[in-house]
Amino acid sequence: MRRIDLHAYPGTQTWLDSQGPFVEALGKYWGRAWTAASEADVIAGFRTAGVEVVLVAFDIETVVGAPPCSNDYVAALRDRYPGTILQAWGAVDPHKGAAAIQEAERAVRELRVLGFHFHPIMGRYRVDDQKLYPLWETLSALRAPVMIDVGTTGMGAGMPGGMGARISHAHPIALDNLAADFPDLTIIASHPGWPWIDEMTAVALHKGNVFWELSGWAPKYFPESLRRDVRTRLRDKIMFGSDHPSLPYARILAEWGQLGYSDDVLEQVFHGNAERVLGL
Repeated sequence: MRRIDLHAYPGTQTWLDSQGPFVEALGKYWGRAWTAASEADVIAGFRTAGVEVVLVAFDIETVVGAPPCSNDYVAALRDRYPGTILQAWGAVDPHKGAAAIQEAERAVRELRVLGFHFHPIMGRYRVDDQKLYPLWETLSALRAPVMIDVGTTGMGAGMPGGMGARISHAHPIALDNLAADFPDLTIIASHPGWPWIDEMTAVALHKGNVFWELSGWAPKYFPESLRRDVRTRLRDKIMFGSDHPSLPYARILAEWGQLGYSDDVLEQVFHGNAERVLGL
């Protein structure tokens, strides 16, 4: 069965450096060192797992002062490993204003990225903030889909004040507002969205331009209501993602296989919906 992983970070030193002080905090959260892998090892891991990945760039430079894991970087990796890296999600820091818009246009037209990923908690914004609307207008005009994190994050978790991050920035209602105001913008919600899984379910069902990938969680911990909806009313909406390198592929794939879904449902989750919605 084909497996398209919509949410895979490079896992290299370039990516690690882009997270600034969150690296040490995340290591404490996971209870293990948050260390970089070589490019060769990362590609070998994808191939061993049998996944085709959409690699994710990362840019929160205005928050942490660290250089981004740039659009050029992920696009170059895609071009070097076309049989393994299927496409790339670009990233722009919305706080950069006009510069973010210019970079988004360049990344689509020159680098041919699939679309753009946004991390509202770490980036410290809500996607329904009117100040960001010129960016969404540009992406909608470019027909560039967006992937937006919902729910809490391990970044800053357990630290005093969460290192200044606010989980309310990633509430699903922000995606609902964005989808209503930009009906031509394809939106992929990223992660299950805890503690607002029911709210995220409502948004995905109500908005025809909103879809949902469930990376970043071990599937055995999906609540029963979500497990049921994946096989029924959400089966045309759900896509597969890993949040690599957060969890090992062996565990993620094994646990998806233990949820009891038919091959028809898994075909949709692992590749069918992404092919149909994103042209992959």
